[in-house]
Amino acid sequence: MTIPDTIRKGTTMTIARRTRWAAALGAALALALTGCATDAGSSGGAPTLRWAVALPAHWDPVVSGSGAQFRILSLAYASLTEIDESGKAVPGLAQGWDYNAAGDEVTFHLRPGLKFTDGEPLNAEAVKLYLERAKTQQNSALFGDLTSIREVTTRGDLDVVVRLTQVDYQIPLLLGQRVAQITSPRAARDPAKLDQSPVGAGPFVVTENVPGSHVYLAKNPDYWNAANIHLDRVELHSAPDAATVVSSVQTGVYDLAYLEPTQVKPAKAAGLDVVFQPGFNAANISINVNKKPFDDPKVVDAVRHAVNRQEYVDKVTFGYGKATDQPFPPGYVAYDEQSANRYPYDPDRSRELLAEAGYTPGQIKLDLVVPAQSTAAEIVQSQLGAVGIDVAIKVDPNWSTPFFAKDLTLSLYGTTGRESPVQTLTAHFGPNGPLNLSTPYEPDGFAEAVSLARRTPLESPDYARNLQAATRAGLASRALVFTYSQPNILVKSTKLSALPAVPGQLHWTGVRVTP
Repeated sequence: MTIPDTIRKGTTMTIARRTRWAAALGAALALALTGCATDAGSSGGAPTLRWAVALPAHWDPVVSGSGAQFRILSLAYASLTEIDESGKAVPGLAQGWDYNAAGDEVTFHLRPGLKFTDGEPLNAEAVKLYLERAKTQQNSALFGDLTSIREVTTRGDLDVVVRLTQVDYQIPLLLGQRVAQITSPRAARDPAKLDQSPVGAGPFVVTENVPGSHVYLAKNPDYWNAANIHLDRVELHSAPDAATVVSSVQTGVYDLAYLEPTQVKPAKAAGLDVVFQPGFNAANISINVNKKPFDDPKVVDAVRHAVNRQEYVDKVTFGYGKATDQPFPPGYVAYDEQSANRYPYDPDRSRELLAEAGYTPGQIKLDLVVPAQSTAAEIVQSQLGAVGIDVAIKVDPNWSTPFFAKDLTLSLYGTTGRESPVQTLTAHFGPNGPLNLSTPYEPDGFAEAVSLARRTPLESPDYARNLQAATRAGLASRALVFTYSQPNILVKSTKLSALPAVPGQLHWTGVRVTP
């Protein structure tokens, strides 16, 4: 998950920023003088990727959950399935799968000869133990994603049999990078240690991890697709200040970094490659309909009509995003054309609805609780203020605790989506959805629509229609007002080859660093 980001800082470099930049430049010079890096972006002559990124707080995917850091964890872990550039489930650790005739059991067939980087065999028992741990470990962030799984058994060393609580053809999509990055069962006996020292079967193995500073990884020769991994080493470095990212990549300190929209033009002017990686990102205003004044549907509708989405696109994404009123991009199989622009921007209608609900201008006073001051929060404050709702922005660095406890009345959130569109829907609109601030509320008809979408095979001619109907039912929810979407923006050196355009993910197959 990603919190809707904002542009909080300009490009003027403060003394502190200049100090950090000088330190970064000094580090680069030191590397060059000691011969630890070459012009080809390598360490000791080996092809090396240097990536500036927010380092994971958790390296156990069961604890980290399906948030955005799964992209980093995918360096060390391999997943049961993958998705291709169209979002279709394709083989990963499992080279194939079969459903039974009833659709309530799916068997995954593992590749033979797989092993973890600690030498443990990656067999059916290892996958079974991982899925059971993800369902039962006390601090698991994945248990809510696995409610369709009733039991996991094995059939020999290579077949994993997943028995379901309901007919659900989404399972091959579900058990991808966000949910099924398989961990070594030996390492998982000490979950706390695993959380800081990952042991998986991914394309790379962690060789050094200094929290808050860097993580070094070396190529895993036993990775199932090692023949297509052309990087011998990956160095993760704690991301610098946004204003110094372009200079850091330009001078060769880093090869790759995430980029703020404010820095896109400077990056292009510096001759760097700006990558707009496709994704399922969607920001929203989260509303708690269990608390006043949002227990009145007219007040919720007033908020819906007060939202000018284009302002978010212009001021938050600097034109690189798009206005959206649902969690899927246009053209995606789950996007519902019938729901587009259902609540158009109409501040006059907002004022009428508030009057009909019995509120005078300024009578409603709300706290918008967010983790940091942001442009998005200021837009909410301005747009709701324009229709007579007074909003005070309250910054709480520990905002996630009351959010997930469903104690807040109004907040902001966003998502990177999931491989399974049904999982995305239930996360937002389901009665136990982690992104649903109004739990246990769910819109009428949603459960039935989602059940039908689950029961529809992905190859069925009815799949798109049934899935879009589930989206439509979910969007009747009064708990979320979607605002804008934005691609994952990265900047890379021209020495780094193109990244595979897999939506929402970063893949390293075929990627090279060249002179």
